[in-house]
Amino acid sequence: MLNYLDSDSESEYDEILGKVFFNKYHCIKKLGEGSFGQIYEATYKSEKYALKFENRIKDYNLLQNEAGLINYLKGPNIPYVKSFGFTSNYNILVMQLLGKSLEQLLMERKTFSLKTVCLLGYQMINILEFIHNKHILHRDIKPDNFVMGLNEVSNNVYLIDFGLAKKYRSMTTLIQYPMVKKNKLTGTARYASINALKGYEHSRRDDLESVGYILIYFLRGKLPWQRINAKTKEEKYKKIMEKKIEINSYDLCRGFPKEFGDFLEICKKLEYEEQPDYEKLRNLLNNIMKRENYIYDYIYDWTTLEEKECRKNNRIKTEPTIEDTLSNNENEKKIEHNKIMNDNNNSYHIQRNCKCFEKNLLNKESALCCSSAACTIF
Repeated sequence: MLNYLDSDSESEYDEILGKVFFNKYHCIKKLGEGSFGQIYEATYKSEKYALKFENRIKDYNLLQNEAGLINYLKGPNIPYVKSFGFTSNYNILVMQLLGKSLEQLLMERKTFSLKTVCLLGYQMINILEFIHNKHILHRDIKPDNFVMGLNEVSNNVYLIDFGLAKKYRSMTTLIQYPMVKKNKLTGTARYASINALKGYEHSRRDDLESVGYILIYFLRGKLPWQRINAKTKEEKYKKIMEKKIEINSYDLCRGFPKEFGDFLEICKKLEYEEQPDYEKLRNLLNNIMKRENYIYDYIYDWTTLEEKECRKNNRIKTEPTIEDTLSNNENEKKIEHNKIMNDNNNSYHIQRNCKCFEKNLLNKESALCCSSAACTIF
């Protein structure tokens, strides 16, 4: 992960815990950190939220861009934004509180079952198809950035941390921006595609290749290029890239269904501008589900007995299509969205930020950047 904070960044955020921000949100617990900034759990009245903090003094000013991006995406399996504002020291993004990341859940269990991996993979493909269709690449696909929902949406996987996300094509012509070679990696080396490790600009294929590595990581509990020793970060990235090139996709997936090897091979063979066949990738997982007589009941390895009984009573009888999945999740998002809209003051600022971002996407094709002043929510 690329981190825009210095190594002593922990101490910079010590003052946050226990404080109240915007006369509303009481920070009660640190949850972790993203590609930039620190994330805390906060309460307001009977509700809980996630607050993401970015140091304004160091002039990063990337969090407003992420707030606008999430509002622009505003769809299934993307966390909703409550509001965005700032203090003298921090830019602050207030958003939906979610559950544990898939990395946290894996650490508790070492590996995931085949069924759980298929259920997760299916949703990951859906999410990436959704954001790719809205002209956005995530560019840091890893288990830490997929988290489970809470309460009534606890069976849903959400994609978070859009700090490194980028528009990859024109919204009007749909022409993809040219592939360029950079000098450094964007994203996380363990799950990065081979082309990303070579320094090439990301495209849709790279997000999906990362999903392939993640699925094998879930099944095995580790990847062959973990814990590679190197004197420098650059040397380590080079060794990881060489290992990924050296290992055949089917050797990497040995002991597990052939479809996982097929998944990786399809992603690796995609051209830079090529439209991925998301349905073909989903069908690979569907084939495993059918062969093993699994059903899409969204009962995972960590699902409690109480949740299992509830979901069994509402069991899905047939495999969901992408339309079914997006439709069901969209209804849930509408409920969440209506809840937010009850707060007229906050919704005004959210809509203002979103419209600014969308206008900027149309008028400034070269980058994702929200140029308006940050909106306050005092």
